[in-house]
Amino acid sequence: MDHHLVTGKPGNSRNGYGRKTVTTRTGKIELEIPRDRAGSCDLALIAKYQRRFPGFDDKIVSMYARGMSVREIAGHVRELHGVDVSPDLISTITDAVLDELAAWQARPLEAIHPLIFFDALRVKIRDEGTVRNKAVHLALGVRPDGTKEVLGLWLEQNEGAKFWLKVMNELRHRGLEEVLLAVGDGLKGLPEATTAVFPEAMVQTCIVHLLRHSLDFVSYKDRKPVAAALKEIYRALDADAGLAALEVFEAGEWGRRYPAMAQSWRRAWSEVIPFYAFPSDGRRVLSSTNSIEALKAKLRRVVRARGHFPSDEAATKFLFLVLNRAEKEWTVPPREWAMAKTQVAVIFGERFTRAMT
Repeated sequence: MDHHLVTGKPGNSRNGYGRKTVTTRTGKIELEIPRDRAGSCDLALIAKYQRRFPGFDDKIVSMYARGMSVREIAGHVRELHGVDVSPDLISTITDAVLDELAAWQARPLEAIHPLIFFDALRVKIRDEGTVRNKAVHLALGVRPDGTKEVLGLWLEQNEGAKFWLKVMNELRHRGLEEVLLAVGDGLKGLPEATTAVFPEAMVQTCIVHLLRHSLDFVSYKDRKPVAAALKEIYRALDADAGLAALEVFEAGEWGRRYPAMAQSWRRAWSEVIPFYAFPSDGRRVLSSTNSIEALKAKLRRVVRARGHFPSDEAATKFLFLVLNRAEKEWTVPPREWAMAKTQVAVIFGERFTRAMT
């Protein structure tokens, strides 16, 4: 309005506000529309005589997905548009996403995913009057062409083989017939559940997570030289060379000073062995959960802004909206996938060829 009065005909001025009721997908809201005396200002947000405001709900959902609470959204809408929207109305608008969430969680999947990353994110949720830490488990699939897809999210306070078996059976019932490589970060019960449902799947632990976990036993001043010594293990040519390097590390200065480090590698060694099947050029995209870590970083930023959630349903709804926004940004596959795809085709042969057809 100020811009119109400056650039329009001289002598024109403000003339208070007029009331207008518009309809959204979830109900009616009343707006206060600024007026000018000449009646020549066209509204940028809602045109004259327009009675429907279909984009309002989408804007509310977008603000909610960016980490704003319902009361923050109500205050923002009041400052921006002069509209008093109750927190209950905003909750009603965001609750409309629940049907979409249920359909997304049950949607059919492609028969073969060459690569699936599994990871967990801790969120704070109010449960029976107490705020508890619960784990949100994510499955990020990579299609044969390299594009990524979030296969689902599951909220669980405790993980284990029983929980992961339920997840794998759900993926199977939704159409997933074969997994070539499953990568996790040491999630309890994941290897056993994966091979129980997908017997031919190769289960690989995330080397980055294993490295971080082993460095937790090291004092801060020693971390840099210890990390350099561990490179000899995960950069080895094959599994036999890696095991020999682990034995040398275990018998060396750092292995004797921090014996728990070598023990953590030995406990996970059966899930480390698949890592050595890939040449060094493809290990970056195939051997760590970097792809899902980038996704978790986005989730952490908005979850940190929210603090805690009032219920499991609110947490699931919010995370689904964030994931939905993130998936829209995945327009091209990772640049390392071209090299990795060639190596996967050589290692898995006809199993990967079937996925390409």
